[in-house]
Amino acid sequence: MACVRLTDGQELLAFNDFYIGTKSHVSARYRLTVGNQTEIQSSSGIIVSTGAGSTGWLQSVYAGAAGVIEALGGTVIPPVNGGRLSWDSRQLIFSVREPFPSQTTGTNLIYGTVKERHPLTIESQMATDGVIFSDGMEADYLQFNRGTVATIGLADQSATLIAGVGE
Repeated sequence: MACVRLTDGQELLAFNDFYIGTKSHVSARYRLTVGNQTEIQSSSGIIVSTGAGSTGWLQSVYAGAAGVIEALGGTVIPPVNGGRLSWDSRQLIFSVREPFPSQTTGTNLIYGTVKERHPLTIESQMATDGVIFSDGMEADYLQFNRGTVATIGLADQSATLIAGVGE
């Protein structure tokens, strides 16, 4: 599972994935930090996927990226296992949706992994309507407005797969 912690102490867990962005179809603005690299970005949001969620929304991200590469004449080399992680993987995958390059925003940190002691840090630069929600539950969100810092990493809690029930 994944966990997001905000600077005000709020936390939210995700079994499948987090969405970090805006409530509407305007660009999200934020400062993204991965390890020792930081970049100011503008995009349609960020998806952070757990192992269990890597078969859902993240597959749509992969399909869109592959389609664009192929339409531009490139060759796609699929990731191992189609990019799917084991459901109990101890890493998360993040992907920036539709990153926008400009004089003030970059597009270098658009995909990567989040591991045990290497969280993803995002500082909101959105005046209003910034949100973080998990598992597609848009109505149950944390406000993520200017100055709020979100630290996303692996949750202390984990899911347990129960097989053979009812057999």
